[in-house]
Amino acid sequence: MAKALLKADLHRLPTNELLQLFTTLQAPEIQEMQGDYRASLLTQPNLLAKAFGWVAVANPIRSWQSKAFRSVDGETGRGYNTFLQGGQLVQHYPMLTLLAPSRFDGRPAYQLVYRHFESLCGDVNMVDEVRRVGPGLYLGIGTWGFSKGQRHIPLPFVLEGPVAPYQGDIGQVRKNFVIGSRELPAFSGA
Repeated sequence: MAKALLKADLHRLPTNELLQLFTTLQAPEIQEMQGDYRASLLTQPNLLAKAFGWVAVANPIRSWQSKAFRSVDGETGRGYNTFLQGGQLVQHYPMLTLLAPSRFDGRPAYQLVYRHFESLCGDVNMVDEVRRVGPGLYLGIGTWGFSKGQRHIPLPFVLEGPVAPYQGDIGQVRKNFVIGSRELPAFSGA
């Protein structure tokens, strides 16, 4: 890129331009994503996604603060989301992390597969993809849904950091789960 992008630049872009930018970025390595990364939603693609995003992560009762990650074995990792709830920071929604082809362009992305663990995010087939904008700044594209069409609606967010250490693993692994095309349409490793 000719010019370094800042977080404020990302907040000004519409969803379609964020997705275009995402296709030009590189995936971080598993080992790069270590610690807690401040998180916030970017421009959502429609009013329904904006309302759902507000209810899910931006409401005053339980506001989304961050995502945190650690590598497990050089090829996979773990993570969780942190929320401010009742004046306390609490971790929810664990995920498995790995590098795999993006559903949007087939190039490598740092993938967050929630279905690997028992959680509401896993139940709705949530998968986030992350790529590096610049040092300490990452563009994420979230997806969720029960149909292929739903799982191709891009829900952009930004991560900054790391700003704190990883607090520890949470969650129960989903029994008999194997990553498939629902989670990672172009992935052939599972």
